[in-house]
Amino acid sequence: MKAAYSPYRLIFKFNAGTSRGVLTYKDTYFIKVWDENEPERFGIGECALFRGLSAEDVPEYETVLRDVCRAISNGQQVDVSQYSSIMFGLETALYDFSNGCKREYYKSPFIYGKMPIRINGLVWMGSKAEMLTRIKEKIDAGFKTIKLKVGAIDFEEEVEMIAAIRKEHPASEIEIRLDANGGFSVDSALEKLKRLSDFGIHSIEQPIKAGNWAVMARLCRESPIHIALDEELIGINDYLTMNELLRNIHPQYIIIKPSLVGGISRSEDWLKMAAQYNIGGWVTSALESNIGLAAISQWVATLMPLIPQGLGTGNLFTNNFASPLVQEKDYITYNPMLHFEIPELKWIN
Repeated sequence: MKAAYSPYRLIFKFNAGTSRGVLTYKDTYFIKVWDENEPERFGIGECALFRGLSAEDVPEYETVLRDVCRAISNGQQVDVSQYSSIMFGLETALYDFSNGCKREYYKSPFIYGKMPIRINGLVWMGSKAEMLTRIKEKIDAGFKTIKLKVGAIDFEEEVEMIAAIRKEHPASEIEIRLDANGGFSVDSALEKLKRLSDFGIHSIEQPIKAGNWAVMARLCRESPIHIALDEELIGINDYLTMNELLRNIHPQYIIIKPSLVGGISRSEDWLKMAAQYNIGGWVTSALESNIGLAAISQWVATLMPLIPQGLGTGNLFTNNFASPLVQEKDYITYNPMLHFEIPELKWIN
């Protein structure tokens, strides 16, 4: 088997505001594997490195990726367990290859257009007016679950914004999920959660920065809003620490981002371990292209999810690849009559 990789820059259609700053582009990498006797047939996966968030965001990342490809081409064993995005890209490329090189990573009724996946509508950060406009657009588009990023603009304005939503749409009509991306301070988090609980909030992701287990555990016990761990899971690569985190903090939910928490295989481990503690969760994409998003969506379909997932729609970027993924209201569906259109990439091996 041979392997090669290609860097690719995804360009946002708009300035994507987060609590960590504004994003205008997202660098990613693709990896392909093939039999040297049939180079035209290859499996492809996405090594979806997330600068500033992935635990393996190090200067030598591309060197590691090149070494992995060379080792595979030389028939050598490789251990990428410390490189979550490479694990995600490699394992999905191998699944694609073994399933016939048709970008059919995981088999289920989903890839035949028979099983839509319900998703939440993500509202990016902006001014209060901008966010209210975006919220209305999501609701008008048919979304019943709205996810708002909070923690970057003035808190009182965020409260007013959520109150405005609730004035028009009760909790029985529109579910609101919040994502603070660690934006609340340790000292103010609980009081802010109490304020926000007046508006029938479903849950809030990562109210404080990752790493402060004692405070997060207290928040999970005392918060009137259910808490979901997100960044807290990133960079944990062994079962002992995974178990200690879930047992000690015991959140109500965990957020699984396969490209950030160890690939599909480790994502399954997280979900199974959380279930042992009666901790719920859902899967979220992390600004992957349609290659990575297709792999995640196909895997999610095998889980038979009962609640909305945090999957992107592939419409964020000006230069994304055409794919069978289609958004219909608040569902992602797969149209088997459509095909992936992957441009010529510069492969490095």
